[in-house]
Parts: sequence; C-alpha cells; structure tokens
Amino acid sequence: MSRWPLPIEKEAPSNHRLRLRAMRWEDLPFVLQVEHLAYEFPWTEGIFRDCLRAGYCCRILEDKGRFAGHGVMVVAVGECHLLNVCIHPHYQRRGLGRQLLLHLLDVARKGHARAALLEVRRSNHAAYALYSELGFNEIGLRKNYYPGRHGREDALILARDL
Repeated sequence: MSRWPLPIEKEAPSNHRLRLRAMRWEDLPFVLQVEHLAYEFPWTEGIFRDCLRAGYCCRILEDKGRFAGHGVMVVAVGECHLLNVCIHPHYQRRGLGRQLLLHLLDVARKGHARAALLEVRRSNHAAYALYSELGFNEIGLRKNYYPGRHGREDALILARDL
C-alpha cells in the first residue's frame, strides 16, 4: 500500500478511514516528509530517533493508509509535555489536529498525567486557537525559543488540567 505521496482530497475525511497507531522506525522517512511540508523549521530525523529510542509516545495518524500527521508526547511525574503535533498541509483545517491532540491527551490520562503542557510559536494563531478551544491556558513565555526567519521567536507556554 502506497503511503506517499498524499493526494489532495476535497472531502473531509470520515472517521472510519482514520487510524491512530504507534510510530515505527520505518515510518521516519514519511514523518520527515510531512514535517518538511508543514513546517519551515522541521524536526530532524535525529530528534525523532531520540524520541522513539527514549520510549516517548509517538503516534501516526493515517487516512486510508496514507500519512495525515503525527504527534510526539512524553509523560512523566504526573504531567505530559506535547512536543510535536503535525498535520500534513492537505489535511489541515479538517479537525484532524483536534483528533490527534485529544488522542494524545487520553493516552496521557491513562498514563496518570494530571496536567498537560506545550509550547506554541507566538505567531501560530491557528494552533493557539485550537489549544485554547481544548482548554489550554497561557502560563508563561520562553524567550527566543524557536528559530525564525529573522532571528528567534518566542514560545508561549500553555497548560491545562487533565
């Protein structure tokens, strides 16, 4: 079954076509392709390898067997830290980011996390709106956290109870 390239679909994916599963080592070439399409400053293969090696919660979201997105989270000491949530540009604005986040938060709850944390670029208004809708609140700021076109960009720290 071909997982790449992803077609541009006009209709919103229906839930029966979606599948969330654990990320595997052999997924990394596809994960990296989605990262490079979705982000100007994508994660490297080494970062993903480190996350898999460390046993972080790494998930793949598939639509009819094709990569639609991925997420990486770590759960420790009663909290989860959402490290990466990425949806392929062709699948954005269809509710898949919300589904992936809700899945990760459910995994965190099952892992006995009581709170969830994440960083978001100050300029990423769409992601900020989604996180706010899901109950995240701004609790802090990390100055110069993200690389940017013209220097560094601040990250807003968001949190919510689980």
